[in-house]
Amino acid sequence: MSPADTTAHPDAPWPTEIRLHKDRRTLTVVFDNGGSYALPAEYLRVESPSAEVQGHSPADRQLVSGKREVRIQEVIPVGHYAVRLIFDDTHSTGIFTWETFRTLGAEQEERWKRYLQELASKNLSREPAGAARHH
Repeated sequence: MSPADTTAHPDAPWPTEIRLHKDRRTLTVVFDNGGSYALPAEYLRVESPSAEVQGHSPADRQLVSGKREVRIQEVIPVGHYAVRLIFDDTHSTGIFTWETFRTLGAEQEERWKRYLQELASKNLSREPAGAARHH
């Protein structure tokens, strides 16, 4: 594998479908090994692999709150290894690789539980700040 090659291991599952649902609140990723994950926009936003959310070390990780209503505006391919998700709160710096989607899908239950516990421990909410949003 050359240094410029950013693809995963050749035997790693490859996405056969990446579908943004009409309500823009769920992204379904289907892999060629039969794995399929319906990933909520809120989950993808708070787990974004961006430096803005993850920081440059685990200690720098930011807890993102108030994203219950967030939607995905756009899914933009990045080479043959990832997509950039553009969220309606203007967050757009997360590059989601196929490996990231597999990890987020496989660990969704435990990551979401940990996220809700972190919010509660810091007295934060999933609800957007201010008045309720109207659609």
